[in-house]
Amino acid sequence: MALKITDACVNCDVCEPVCPNRAIAPGAAIYEIAPERCTECVGHYDTPQCVEVCPVECIIVDPAHAETPAQLLAKFDSLREEKK
Repeated sequence: MALKITDACVNCDVCEPVCPNRAIAPGAAIYEIAPERCTECVGHYDTPQCVEVCPVECIIVDPAHAETPAQLLAKFDSLREEKK
């Protein structure tokens, strides 16, 4: 599943730079995660880096964007190809 940032976000700016897929960006009120770019760090790390660094624990699984580990890996592969 892609992740999402809840309204508990304090805009501390620590999640955006650690995202290897550039899926996190400032939104109108809080940071937002683009589900089409979020792989939960599959292909890069064992755990989602944004979750690891978030001081208020406001990054959760987004049930609206359910994906299997295989789908997340396929998305990672697609994003990697996009960079070439």
